[in-house]
Amino acid sequence: MSDHRNDRPHRRCYGLPDEAVRNIKDDGVSPTKPATAATPVRLRQVFVRGLELQARLGVHAHEKVGPQRIRVHIELAVVDESAAIGVGPDDLRRVVDYERLVHAARAAVAQGHVLLVETLAETIAAAALADPRVRTARITIEKPDAFADTETVGVTIERERG
Repeated sequence: MSDHRNDRPHRRCYGLPDEAVRNIKDDGVSPTKPATAATPVRLRQVFVRGLELQARLGVHAHEKVGPQRIRVHIELAVVDESAAIGVGPDDLRRVVDYERLVHAARAAVAQGHVLLVETLAETIAAAALADPRVRTARITIEKPDAFADTETVGVTIERERG
């Protein structure tokens, strides 16, 4: 009879009896070991495109006089815990609600004048990343009326859960 502790790599699980440790199924994923091709993390893309708001935004004197039209795009990569089992429960609590994202963008704009488009985008990204299921947040802010001879100008930032 072989010693089953030598059949697989030694695992130390503090607080668990040896028998419990031996019976743990090793799926290859742990908080310190990321998913591999054999154990992929399933992601869902959640987005808001073309949210038009009036924002007090900019560094130039004419931008400080009043609000200007901006367009906000939000793209999130969200861990999809139900993907491994197929179709998950039809329940709003299991997903990142894009209505909450719209409210977060509106709230960021309502805070008052912001000098940099980047700052506004980072504020919206931080609000999105407050949900632990969000892996990455990509935020684009456009200023379509900034120049008469351009369709739009702006910035895109991307933030990852770190």
